[in-house]
Amino acid sequence: MRKKVWAHVADSYEAAQEFDDAYYLSMSREERLETVQILRERYSKMKKGSSHEGRKRLRKVFRVIKQA
Repeated sequence: MRKKVWAHVADSYEAAQEFDDAYYLSMSREERLETVQILRERYSKMKKGSSHEGRKRLRKVFRVIKQA
């Protein structure tokens, strides 16, 4: 499979942030989660031997709050 690489050149950090926001908001929830997972896997490959290498899922944190 051939990979496509593209880049966006912005005039300022604000313009780059606006482009990023619009790009990710145009994706579905599933696509955004898939992107996060791909990036996590690539990061873990770069950091071989670290304690985070074996994690394949997002960490879930639950906090119980008592309401008065």
